[in-house]
Amino acid sequence: MALKSSTLESGTIGVLEVKGSLVGGEETDELRSAIADFVEQGNKKLIIDLGKVTYLNSTAIGVLVQAHTTYSKNKGKVVINGVNKNISNIFVITKLTLVFDVTETREEAVSKLQTP
Repeated sequence: MALKSSTLESGTIGVLEVKGSLVGGEETDELRSAIADFVEQGNKKLIIDLGKVTYLNSTAIGVLVQAHTTYSKNKGKVVINGVNKNISNIFVITKLTLVFDVTETREEAVSKLQTP
């Protein structure tokens, strides 16, 4: 798994681009750490781009839910971006589509974060 961290909108929106498989172990720890870094910096808006993720398991889902919970407690918001059909099916089956805003494009994700 590879993880790229960046910001948009003059640093107000954090972006985490994930590539590969999220199946527990070091890669999910790395994602959890990157999310924690954004929270520590006071970030309130986060896009997690899963467009290049081929597989995720329950451990990875736990990390995503933990991110949502942490951001919600801090009056922030997390948007999931770019999921493929397999990941989308996992989100539907687990009802995570009721928890997260899931968008197809980065522009849609930014728009979701800019609306109250």
